[in-house]
Amino acid sequence: MKKLTFAALLGLGLVSGQALAAGWTGGDDQPTNPLACDGTPSAGTAMAYDGGAPTNPPDRKGKKITVVDVPKLIGIGYFNATSKGIADAATELGNVEAKTDGPTKANIDEQITFLDNYITSGVDGILFAANDPVAIAPVLKKALEKGINVVGYDANSTPDARQWFVNQAQFNGIAKSLVDSLAAEIGEEGSFAIVTSTFTTPNQARWIAEMSAYAEKCHPKMKWLETVEAQEDNNLSFNQATTLINKYGDELKGIFGMTSVATPASAEAVTQANKCGSIAVVGLATPNAMKPYVEKGCVKSVVLWNPVDLGYAAMQVLRAVADGTLQPGATSVKAGKLGELQVINGSEILLGAPYVFNKDNIGQFDF
Repeated sequence: MKKLTFAALLGLGLVSGQALAAGWTGGDDQPTNPLACDGTPSAGTAMAYDGGAPTNPPDRKGKKITVVDVPKLIGIGYFNATSKGIADAATELGNVEAKTDGPTKANIDEQITFLDNYITSGVDGILFAANDPVAIAPVLKKALEKGINVVGYDANSTPDARQWFVNQAQFNGIAKSLVDSLAAEIGEEGSFAIVTSTFTTPNQARWIAEMSAYAEKCHPKMKWLETVEAQEDNNLSFNQATTLINKYGDELKGIFGMTSVATPASAEAVTQANKCGSIAVVGLATPNAMKPYVEKGCVKSVVLWNPVDLGYAAMQVLRAVADGTLQPGATSVKAGKLGELQVINGSEILLGAPYVFNKDNIGQFDF
């Protein structure tokens, strides 16, 4: 495992005995790519296109097209928000008829059935958020073979099963938002701990590795006290956060929650310990789960992305694909009010920096 990179942690040996003995950092061994401290974006690079291509698609440039959006499931706040973004973009474009339809449970078999039915009935474009990246591939390839334009968002398929994928955030972007937010609250020499899911969960390990690299680069005096796992269990997350509060006392100035369960549970632990205002909580979570804590002032910021913008961007990308203005090898694409979005990783388009929810804006979201 990679060694701890926060200088203060190395010097003071503040990691738990169990974690220190195992050499575990909460991160992983993969190379990190911390963003610039001032947020300067890196230049786009034309990489080999690895997406698929429709077979003999008709000329759709500037013509009205019908698009179906089949997310993981419908009827929940998150995908209601992406659907709104898609509808907003369709209205703005003026030459798109878009609808959202899909299963009421996150079931890949049902999602495939919906997609297959729309391929049979005939549409010009498909937007999707995959329940399973591999299982969904055959039906998406069927759409491409029928000449239908296919664009994914939120959850990807295998690249060759769609043309483009709108990626809501990169690991290093999440890391920068989290660390910058906590540093702003607790100061450059503040001490913090992390409540994560498990020590082996890939996403959390990747985020923590990038957080370590970014903090070392941009906030080198912050002190990483300990990382604990909580299994994405609400009670365990609360208990772990409470243990950290009791263990470190006044030294603990902040807690990172790495899951949508750990973050509100940590906020509740801080609330019940009467530590609001003295221990900051920053993490990944949905606005609805965090509204009670944000609106009462116990939590100042929550990091995620704006799903309305995500749906809006996906619709703009599909229109650009249908018009032929987005071609393999492009380094950017125009996305209406969102401006120019960067192409990354061959056939992915980056929505942008993660969204920070706070008291001023969290009430505008319902997911």
